[in-house]
Amino acid sequence: MELGFAMPHMLRLKATCQPWEAQVTGADQTRLAKWAEKLGYSMISLPEHHIVPAEHVDLSGPHYFHAFTGMAYLAGATEQIRVNSCIAILPLQHPVITAKSLATMDWLSSGRVTVTFGVGWLAGEFEILGVPFKERGAMAEEYIQAIIELWTKERPEFEGRYVSFRDVAFEPKPVQKPHPRVWFGGDADPVLRRTARYATGWWPFLTKPEDIPARLDFIRSQPDYNGQLTEVFYGFSTSRVGEGHAVLTDPRSRPGMSRQEIIDRLGWFKELGVTMSSVPIPALGEIQEYYDYTQWVAEEIMPAIA
Repeated sequence: MELGFAMPHMLRLKATCQPWEAQVTGADQTRLAKWAEKLGYSMISLPEHHIVPAEHVDLSGPHYFHAFTGMAYLAGATEQIRVNSCIAILPLQHPVITAKSLATMDWLSSGRVTVTFGVGWLAGEFEILGVPFKERGAMAEEYIQAIIELWTKERPEFEGRYVSFRDVAFEPKPVQKPHPRVWFGGDADPVLRRTARYATGWWPFLTKPEDIPARLDFIRSQPDYNGQLTEVFYGFSTSRVGEGHAVLTDPRSRPGMSRQEIIDRLGWFKELGVTMSSVPIPALGEIQEYYDYTQWVAEEIMPAIA
């Protein structure tokens, strides 16, 4: 079991964020990324929304990064830790631009990129950006095919409804072969089928922990399963966020759990098929206390779950 680093102020979800996090700056996050690497955390993941309609701000908050920009910055500030998105909204950006962004990042970071794609859920965001919300699944299917084609073929070509190209050059290719790790985030059957076809990892959001084994069986039972699913991320705080970022109560994932409670829950996650998790940020007053807490996790939790 590996641990990802829960970076404060990546978003301001009502369900999980604490007041002190809003004071964390980009400079603070740069220092924390280096700290996380020093302590042996495996990954930093960045959420993404491009724009948030006003009616969703209460639950979702206004603060989100462009995932690839943030990932590239943190990769440049570190040397070993992996960077990921959680998630990057696949239909909202042209796949050639997505492929180029991630290939550039992987090349410059010496192969430390994982990307978790999602199809998106916020209809108003799609409307503002002029992307047909009801076609997002079909677009995602085509886009991931085009991205992998660009990453892996010397003479890439693709003919689709939403994107087409031929007689083109595309370099640099990613350092990772055949390409950077692709995960999909989400819980619907079409997402899991797409995971089966293209991904090495799955990031559930609304799936209950106890239902993870059945959903993994569903992925692996698909007739076009690629046989490569080896990574499943499920964070402690995931079960405290409902559909549309609604606030849920789950005593089993409350912040500030004891050492043994955390170890036991991570052990249970591992039995369910989870390979990576993150420990929730406890009730703290300011950023220095978070340095102390993340060091405690590294010293007291990591050795017990390795």
